[in-house]
Amino acid sequence: MFEILATMPLTPFVISFKLAGITTAILLFCSTFIAWYLSQSRSRFKPVFESITALPIVLPPSVIGFYILILLSHNSPLGAFMKEVFGIKMVFNFTGLIIASCIYSLPFMVQPLQSGFEALPKNMLEASYIAGKSKLSTLFRVALPNIKPSMMTAVVITFAHTVGEFGVVLMVGGSIPNQTKTASVAIYEMVEIMNYQGAHIYSGIMVLISFCVLLLVYIFNRKQNSHLGGLS
Repeated sequence: MFEILATMPLTPFVISFKLAGITTAILLFCSTFIAWYLSQSRSRFKPVFESITALPIVLPPSVIGFYILILLSHNSPLGAFMKEVFGIKMVFNFTGLIIASCIYSLPFMVQPLQSGFEALPKNMLEASYIAGKSKLSTLFRVALPNIKPSMMTAVVITFAHTVGEFGVVLMVGGSIPNQTKTASVAIYEMVEIMNYQGAHIYSGIMVLISFCVLLLVYIFNRKQNSHLGGLS
């Protein structure tokens, strides 16, 4: 098995990890503000905003991928603008994969952060406001340091979810070797050509990665909860 693994290209995993890392970093920054707003909002339209951010969870990946493909194609205003002004092709390349992944993985970052913010004691935030801190200062100096388990869960789950993406990645990025061919796409192609041995190896690696990711989350959260229990 190790001899076979040594002859198999690992570039799809490199692309998957690179895509997951960039997507997670972008979403951590953007979703922090989205989750903070949703957790503090009392607007009647809050359920609408929450539904929009959660749509990627319930929509089939092919549907999301199709609309992202239309949005980023050179025939769309956005795609035409990016190509003419910056010379950037938005589909069937790594840039398009990043945009698609950010949209598809958005709820996996937003929802844990929002739950963490909503679980904070109200008097903690009110004390910060009474002390003269702005909402932005309260977010970074009070709220975020106190939701570390939620942040850890959001980051790790988003990373793992992006690594395992298939439908959206295939629709928007295709299968270009060394550019957009991720591990999940490589497994699909191996099954197509009946290379089940290779598919087993790649799938086994994915299962191991997913297990380690989840184990990391549970261990971290358990330590955090034990620490908080000791302080109380």
